[in-house]
Amino acid sequence: MGAVMDTDRKRRGRRTSLAVIGGLAVIGLGATGLGGTGFGETGFSGIAMAAGPAAGDGSLVLTDKGPVRGTVSADHREFLGVPYASPPVRWGSPRRAKPWTSPRDATKPGNACAQNAGFFGEKASDSEDCLYLNVTTPRRPAANGKRLPVMVWVHGSGFRNGSGALYRPTEMAVRGDVIVVTVNYRLGIFGFLDHPSLDGGPARNRSGNFGLEDQQAALRWVRSNAAAFGGDARNVTVFGESAGGVSTCSQLTSPGAAGLFQRAIVQSGPCTVENWPDWDGTVDPSGSWLPRSRSKAERQGQAVATRLGCPTPATAAACLRALPTSKLLKESEYGFAPVYGGGGVLPYSPKQALREGKFAKVPVMYGMTRDEYRTFEAAQQLMGVPPLADEADYAARVRAYVGAEKAPKVLAQYPLRNYGSPSEAWSALVTDATFARSVTDFGQSVARRVPAYAYEFADAQAPWVADVGTPGFPTGAFHAAELQYQFDTDYFDEGRLSPAQRRLADQMTDYWTRFARTGDPNVKGAPTWQEGNITQVLAPGKGGIQRIDFAKEHEYAFWKAL
Repeated sequence: MGAVMDTDRKRRGRRTSLAVIGGLAVIGLGATGLGGTGFGETGFSGIAMAAGPAAGDGSLVLTDKGPVRGTVSADHREFLGVPYASPPVRWGSPRRAKPWTSPRDATKPGNACAQNAGFFGEKASDSEDCLYLNVTTPRRPAANGKRLPVMVWVHGSGFRNGSGALYRPTEMAVRGDVIVVTVNYRLGIFGFLDHPSLDGGPARNRSGNFGLEDQQAALRWVRSNAAAFGGDARNVTVFGESAGGVSTCSQLTSPGAAGLFQRAIVQSGPCTVENWPDWDGTVDPSGSWLPRSRSKAERQGQAVATRLGCPTPATAAACLRALPTSKLLKESEYGFAPVYGGGGVLPYSPKQALREGKFAKVPVMYGMTRDEYRTFEAAQQLMGVPPLADEADYAARVRAYVGAEKAPKVLAQYPLRNYGSPSEAWSALVTDATFARSVTDFGQSVARRVPAYAYEFADAQAPWVADVGTPGFPTGAFHAAELQYQFDTDYFDEGRLSPAQRRLADQMTDYWTRFARTGDPNVKGAPTWQEGNITQVLAPGKGGIQRIDFAKEHEYAFWKAL
């Protein structure tokens, strides 16, 4: 690391590295109006008239903006790089896509949104013309002419990296007999910069949540065009993992998403967390990849604008919009995430909205992986942060996290002797203090008001990320591990799944798509889920799928009392 490196710059760099991987990684309040968003004001009555099938072989589909020609395979169809909005004005709300007349090529993905290269191998992009989505459908028509459920995937990667095209949902679409839509949305500084000078003008809402607005625009596109692809616009499930899970949780509480979906699945999206640790154990002041208050976000935005040479409030908006993408990308990994309060897309924090029942009353699935934080601990080590060497290092980090007064209690609850290494002990502690507490809080809020089903992905032998070095401790059921059981994705080598793991993947697909179809994941002939706060463990092998006391396993009562 170099002893002569500037301490503040080193600390910020380490925080940035963790932020890059946070959120590997994605909505109504009743069938009300659209809140003046400028998309799809005709509502459900215009769906069939706006778009419809156009070619006998299924390769050509007429959307509400024009025809698209995709790819037809033996068991599925793909339509890639379909614009759901026009190229955005920088820090402006998404606008309708312009219509076209000739068939548009939909055989390759659109541009990924501007981002730096990511920890999980995401490639850098300098494109701000990136509001595209991808549609995968089964090849055969729906049985009895019925329209298929639509599942809209919101990707993760810390609100800093990723794209919809990195997740190829062929197996989910074909086995589950559903339509899957994967979505791009603006990331980092382009999607979540909050600055008072950016309020108004091309921004229909207050600044800070342009990425969430993009997701809502994509959901409106789905509502207008689902029928053209054989889908049911009245049966839409939004789902996402990590940053995509935080997005899904946020959309549940956003008035602008009202009526745009009928079910939601929150995977590893700890949207109520307020104590995310920095690399040294201290609570990250930026909030990292988790929702932050308007006041915190505006302070951050003003500091970023000053560093970029735009310190004057009266001219900051024009100054920032004039900067080249490459210069903005240098600041695009510093704690950008959804913003709540002060009006705008999220009037309340997700934590408050959930607690007070101010969220969409739709069936919900939610959960996490058993060893979430091991991914983040691994990232620190692989990026140069020295691993915890011994009990003294471990105790020092715990003191930094909870304070000297509470540290003895925490160390007694998580003694090093119970774990194979200090990294495993620290990871268990943070998993329980952040992810598991948030998941439990989320479940307690929603299960009182809507059908809710909880899960924990617990395959301790889940293959680690492809082309990323293995850390010096077992990675277990790490953050993002379940993605390889759901998608063909660049992050993982699908061929590394064992036969038992492959069977688990099939069972998970059945559960997820059954929930999308009916609002209940239970499938005939498979272990049953119980509604409420009873958690279903998902692991391979005989007895791998079972129920547990999740709150007890993850020491919820201890952390709540602390």
